[in-house]
Amino acid sequence: MAKLSKARKAAEGKVDAEKQYALNEAMALVKQVNTAKFDASVDVHVRLGIDPRKADQALRGTVTLPHGTGKTKRVLAFVTPDKEQEALDAGADFVGLDDMVSKVTEGWTDFDVVVAMPQTMAKVGRLGRVLGPRGLMPNPKTGTVTMDVAQAISDVKGGKIAFRVDKFGIIHSSIGRVGFSPEQLLDNANELLGTLVRMKPSSAKGTYMKSVVVASTMSPGIKVDPKTIA
Repeated sequence: MAKLSKARKAAEGKVDAEKQYALNEAMALVKQVNTAKFDASVDVHVRLGIDPRKADQALRGTVTLPHGTGKTKRVLAFVTPDKEQEALDAGADFVGLDDMVSKVTEGWTDFDVVVAMPQTMAKVGRLGRVLGPRGLMPNPKTGTVTMDVAQAISDVKGGKIAFRVDKFGIIHSSIGRVGFSPEQLLDNANELLGTLVRMKPSSAKGTYMKSVVVASTMSPGIKVDPKTIA
């Protein structure tokens, strides 16, 4: 096992591994125990009492974080030629169709979000092997396959993020950066967690929000008491 650094040992000492912290306490603490020398991501990991193998429990969706994620998302827009300028004006970083499909086919993935017009999906669909494993495939359910690509691009640039449950029933999502204030992190966390509560499948039985853990890229995990979620 790797030896812990002094800073990491000190950080571990500030977190009671047995305690469930109130959500607002966790947001203040995660800033104190971050050991990274950079503006690390703050992430929430939520274990839900659902069975992702059942279609109605395979949760996925989007949420707009009030304070954004602190990271500017690079957007690739697959659009018809007449919509290219509109997509660029809305803030897309890369725009096109056949040329962009060729680049992605060759393995280029220097972007964070993909949006597409429905009429481009016949060509974009062929990129499943590249985009699928990275969670980049556009989807109508997350608003990334739409006629209104300009709005979709604006939403992404304005802090809209997509999430989906993994095969273990866990949702992992960034809610900001260590440089955010505790209040900003709390607002973002409440927006995400509140959305998950509202999305509870009617077929899910027993405890829905089984555990919530907050951590930065380089910090110990902080357990959150689900009852303190607004």
